[in-house]
Amino acid sequence: MSAEFGRRTSGQGRISQWLRGRRPARLEEDAGDGGREAMLLAAAAAGLPLAPAAHPAGYRCSCDRVGCPTPARHPVSFAWQTQSTTDTAQIERWARHQPEANFITATGMVHDVLDVPREAGDEALERLLGSGVEVGPVATTGDGRMLFFTLTRGTPEDEDEWWPCELDCHPETMDEHPGLRWHCRGSYVLVPPARLPGDLTVAWVRGPEHALPDPLSLLEALTDACARYAGAASEDRLAGWPHRS
Repeated sequence: MSAEFGRRTSGQGRISQWLRGRRPARLEEDAGDGGREAMLLAAAAAGLPLAPAAHPAGYRCSCDRVGCPTPARHPVSFAWQTQSTTDTAQIERWARHQPEANFITATGMVHDVLDVPREAGDEALERLLGSGVEVGPVATTGDGRMLFFTLTRGTPEDEDEWWPCELDCHPETMDEHPGLRWHCRGSYVLVPPARLPGDLTVAWVRGPEHALPDPLSLLEALTDACARYAGAASEDRLAGWPHRS
């Protein structure tokens, strides 16, 4: 790990301690049956459209696909984009009739998600909060990612105006984007509370009561942190390789 990436000011250290104190240790402690439903309804009230998703079945996925590549991380219906809703009654029915189900939120309708490695996300979040930037909802995943929820870029009337960039991420291409992934139209992420195989969880660091910010207000801090993270990881890999004398 490079010295630059690892450096912290005393103010950032205090923010780190606060963040660690805010993070739930286990999903079960914060979201029983009633708590789970309340958290889902709070997400919907914030405008996040939800749809049911698969859940862990031991170390496997609850779906019937052999060798599911994204266990407990995908919607249960192929019609998830049209199924996604903020309707309270529908979400209550889903939550009560499917008590083990995770839920996804469809991006590109109301919100986008900037998805970064956890270590880079911690670095960026400290910097943003320390600078007084309005940061919206933020979640962590047990598999080492941090999700920054923002307003969507929208869908322009002229398709040629759509901003194509390598940051755009769809669920089936996530492995191609190990750094920053931008979930927009046609993508989705798990919404807390969610469970992953191996007793991992998806949980809020900052809940959906925080207003969604413009993604561009976060982008510089996130890309800078991801670049430092990638550089530090590369240095670590090189340091571990054998060198010829």
